[in-house]
Amino acid sequence: MAPPRTAPPRRALATAAAALGLLALTIRPTSAAPAATTPTAANPAAATATRFPDPATGSSALTDLGAGGGWKVLSSATATQSGSRISTAGFNTAGWLSVANDGGGAPGTEINALLQNGSCPNVFSSTTMKSCFGQLTAVGPETIKQFSVPWWYRTDFTAPPAAAGAQLVLNGVIGAADVWVNGTEVATAATGGYARTAFDIGKLLRAGTNSLAIEVHPNNPNTMLTVDDVDWSQIPPDNNTGIQFPVQLQSGAPLVDGNAHVVQNTAADLSSSTLTVKTDVANTSSSAQSGTVSASVTPPGGGAPITVHQDVTVAAGSTSTVSFAPITLSKPQVWWPYQLGAQPLYTLATAVAQHGSTLNSTSETFGIRTVDSYLTGASSAAPAGVRAFKINGTPLVIRGGGWDPDLFLRYDPADTAKQIGLLKAMGVNTVRLEGHFMPADWYQQMDAAGILVNAGFQCCDFWEATSYTGAQQSLYQLTAQTIGQTLRDHPSVFSFQWSDNAPTATQEALALKGFAAADYGGPFISSAEYNSSPQLGTSGEKEGPYDWVPPNYWYDTSHYDSTDSTRTNAGGAWGFDSEQSGGNTIPTLDSINRFLSPADQAALWQKPGANQYHDNYEGTAHTDYHFGTNYNLDTAISSRYGAWSSLAQYVEEAQVQNYEDTRAQFEAFIDHSTNATAPSTGTFYWQLNKGWPTLLWSLYNNDGDQAGSYFGAQQANRPLHALYSLDDHAVTLDNLGGRSQAGVTVEAKVYNTAGALLDDQSSGDLTLASQQVAGAVLKPKLPSAANTVYFVELLVKQHGALVDRNVYWNSTTPDVVDWSKTIGQPQSTMTSYADLKALRNLPQASVTATATTSDQAGPNSSNKLVTVTVTNTSSKPTVGFFLRADLRRGTAAGTELPGDNELQSSIWSDNDTTLWPGESETLTASYDSADLHGATPVVSLSGWNAPKTDVVATAAPRS
Repeated sequence: MAPPRTAPPRRALATAAAALGLLALTIRPTSAAPAATTPTAANPAAATATRFPDPATGSSALTDLGAGGGWKVLSSATATQSGSRISTAGFNTAGWLSVANDGGGAPGTEINALLQNGSCPNVFSSTTMKSCFGQLTAVGPETIKQFSVPWWYRTDFTAPPAAAGAQLVLNGVIGAADVWVNGTEVATAATGGYARTAFDIGKLLRAGTNSLAIEVHPNNPNTMLTVDDVDWSQIPPDNNTGIQFPVQLQSGAPLVDGNAHVVQNTAADLSSSTLTVKTDVANTSSSAQSGTVSASVTPPGGGAPITVHQDVTVAAGSTSTVSFAPITLSKPQVWWPYQLGAQPLYTLATAVAQHGSTLNSTSETFGIRTVDSYLTGASSAAPAGVRAFKINGTPLVIRGGGWDPDLFLRYDPADTAKQIGLLKAMGVNTVRLEGHFMPADWYQQMDAAGILVNAGFQCCDFWEATSYTGAQQSLYQLTAQTIGQTLRDHPSVFSFQWSDNAPTATQEALALKGFAAADYGGPFISSAEYNSSPQLGTSGEKEGPYDWVPPNYWYDTSHYDSTDSTRTNAGGAWGFDSEQSGGNTIPTLDSINRFLSPADQAALWQKPGANQYHDNYEGTAHTDYHFGTNYNLDTAISSRYGAWSSLAQYVEEAQVQNYEDTRAQFEAFIDHSTNATAPSTGTFYWQLNKGWPTLLWSLYNNDGDQAGSYFGAQQANRPLHALYSLDDHAVTLDNLGGRSQAGVTVEAKVYNTAGALLDDQSSGDLTLASQQVAGAVLKPKLPSAANTVYFVELLVKQHGALVDRNVYWNSTTPDVVDWSKTIGQPQSTMTSYADLKALRNLPQASVTATATTSDQAGPNSSNKLVTVTVTNTSSKPTVGFFLRADLRRGTAAGTELPGDNELQSSIWSDNDTTLWPGESETLTASYDSADLHGATPVVSLSGWNAPKTDVVATAAPRS
């Protein structure tokens, strides 16, 4: 029996947080707890409104403060005046930092304020952030002097015409906030990173200029229900302290419409959907008011709306929920994940009118779809079964990654759009949010793109504390209600889950009450590990590994620690793994040159045991849960491919290894999805992206760099694809698209490194239904001599046209995992490594490229497409191994411009390809022509054993 597994630090942190939280966190109960009625204007700080508009509904009653004149921000070490003075109109803010709202409507964190005002240029370059601001080396309280004191956020605004019932809406604060309006304190120590609170300020407002001042106290994730970055990167030196979501003014009289949403009941066969529209109407006056509330549902693409009305009378100073008679849609337009269908979105509009005049209104979109969450395939490893999902009755393997926002929580809709382009080109279908809930625009873009979202709470801090005070319990429930309001009408959001630890019975009850109050129905999953909770039961999920493991690790189905009920770090392709990867991702040289100094670069290839600042803060240890070095990855690269003698060679070998490992992770979960027991139902690469330049856990870098890990994932997730399984050495064919595919054949060729064809097999015509995975289609004959490196090339054709090429490089000396020392650990301990060093001796290949550019469909006229045809022109049987094309700024003569000339806007359909003599492959990349800065587009082509060459991308002839 393996020795008991030591509890990982990720869980240990939560225990520490609980102990600290009961002593250190003070929340005024009247500020955090949901109240039965709207707070009175006579005592605005005495209570918090429970019914307030959801900013995602586009309510005309809401205004983002700071949207016009911005904010003034300053440390309290400099701004030493009282809140009553700072919040007075006309207060002198000379010398304060001027801050504009970001793309989500928020002023952001303290460091964001400094960066907006020119502090710390190139903050993400090398260790510049540390030099400018200092370094936090543990999740917990703020320890850097500059950020250990409160900071002030101040803005002026004009009172609305009907100010009597005005409310100040705080959509969460990172840290704790004292809030002042026109010299009066309206909230003390308001906290909750995702809790929406509203304060009645109507009687404080005056004609003309009004002033708001928010004093934000330092964040402490170990004592607050807030935000942190766990071990994902360096900790932001300000500990994320600030305002991540809009601060808003709600106004209107005498009736205000808000919190509109749809509760849908869609038939399992999608033949009909019954919609119940709800909205809240608040009376902001001192007498009862009557009015007419209307709601309309408009089908996608326009068309006649369905409109319903209801007359209401609302008592003075109270709020009533209006629930309309159900609307039944026959044959509704159904929302699908992008690989399975279209993403039609309905529009819900509501309004309240009095005496024939509309007082205010709301508008939002929603989608119609069904989600089934269930347990399947019980086994000894998963006694209750494993988690699985169906969307619109279609079972699918969840394949995605964990989302990381900008390190300083700055939101940019254009950046989200670019990342969605990367996700869809990569073929993943899901994004996981662990904590770090996003602004409304982010979900709207995911809806429109058809990308699924798995949302949930965070691990390893106060969210996983096991005991809360009464005020903290109220805040936890209010947070769930706020999150539920944000998520409920987004068809992309298909599940919500807790993180490592299942909730306590109290947490579970509080959260489910909060979600129910928001009419958000889940489905809910109790844990990201194989845990359970009283109401939700068994999660059916597992976690890990997090550091390097060999490609064949992912195909394992038999090794797990029977003494660990959570099934953590038993990461083979069985069940649903909520977070796992092979650890470090090495970017391309283009990206490396953008953020690593010469000294950093020297350490990158010469000192595997060095702490890399762009890994994280965890030092030089490389065992257990420490991820501050590239040691485990580098040891595997040198053992498998051979020692390197330059940065360029190191980066090249790392690309190859990251590619094969990431491809294996996704392919293994697809390949094993049909297993009768413990089928592989989902894998989340940990992580998908990063909010800063990174060497740890990413499929693409924050500059859009698409390295080997990206193209390995892209290859695995193609809609019609053949894979070579590393457990039974057979060929599997899968169809991940939304339609049946007929006339499909697959050919498997085996080559040696000299280019000799050792085996060539082809299937007959095959037809695959949507989501079908067909195993053992072919069984290639492999060489048997020891220490032999060989290639397996898979060619998928449909009606004779090539639609998928996939090439593997393997050795008859395989990777051998020491399972007794590996299971329960976040990385592999190896008995021996595969010997792939023969690839170092490949003869030089001759390859050529031709390239053209053309306009690309879309609303942006600068959208372009480059088409590159790569051909292996070698006269002898020499493979062109791992050939990469890049789009660069150059001259009309085909010469690259000096400096950083890569177009960071380019998103490739394929890359890192391998070809034999006479073979060609056509690659495409979308890009923004504005990124050329007037230069000529030039494509560079290089490879493992091919010299670099440049060609001009000429304009394609117009048809």
